[in-house]
Amino acid sequence: MKITELGIILTIILLTILLPSFTNEPGMTISQSYNIDSLGACQGVSNQNGKIFMYGDREVGMIREYKMEGDSLLYNNKEMKLTLNDTDVINHPTGIAYHDNNPVFLGNSIRLNKEGTLWRAVIYCIDWQGLQRTGTLDGNLLNTIDDDTCIQGTRPEYVQYKKKWYVATADYGDKANEVRLYDPSLLKKAKKTSEKGVLYKKFTCTPWVQNLYWMADKGILVLIQNQIEGRKWRFTYVDLEKSIAEGKQSVIKVIDIDRSDELEGFTFLNNKYTSGIAVTSSRKNNVNMININW
Repeated sequence: MKITELGIILTIILLTILLPSFTNEPGMTISQSYNIDSLGACQGVSNQNGKIFMYGDREVGMIREYKMEGDSLLYNNKEMKLTLNDTDVINHPTGIAYHDNNPVFLGNSIRLNKEGTLWRAVIYCIDWQGLQRTGTLDGNLLNTIDDDTCIQGTRPEYVQYKKKWYVATADYGDKANEVRLYDPSLLKKAKKTSEKGVLYKKFTCTPWVQNLYWMADKGILVLIQNQIEGRKWRFTYVDLEKSIAEGKQSVIKVIDIDRSDELEGFTFLNNKYTSGIAVTSSRKNNVNMININW
């Protein structure tokens, strides 16, 4: 075999190995931005089988339901107030953990001082169907769990690891940040997350995680982040299994978007992961349609 032929063969083999790592990395751009009112400061978004739930901290914590029609996001005239006996309970909702018939959990991250050095994080197990039906937590609040294992805040999201589903959450601060996996069967009955067996696995991660999104068929966890405290957009795609094995985030790709406001949440809109919605706490352009190229 001639040297030139060998070089060509080696080049083809090398490209075969390397090309997937480039073509399978996402690129994200904003295609449209909307002003969606009545959310207060929007704190996140959840896509559940085509129903789009956005949650915020208006005069009370609340969730509103929307749907996509073409490129338009339409309100479904359904609102849920996170109150119990007319008292605001989940005043700052920071995550909805929903997956099929598993228990549904809502997060609440409560700042206890102006400096943001003291936090109380609470996870609530709720009757999700009942909350949608009645519009309040009355009769639908199943358990209140003190997330005392957290470092700063809580933001629950279901993930799958070793063929079992867990509730993942993450910290927002700039020191000792972690992603933690809780056993949902134990979490739903616990009074605090430090109880034996509730915490299953954890790994360290970069700062300012506002929310999480699980890409089940890819094994990828998206950390929805700020680049600095309360400002600028960042999406960090991590390999969950490798991250757990290594004890620290195993990064596939980091995407920064040139927006100066506070990114709060994100969800994909289809199982091809080609479009999504990113939400912020801003009064203007708080809902943004995202195009994703792989």
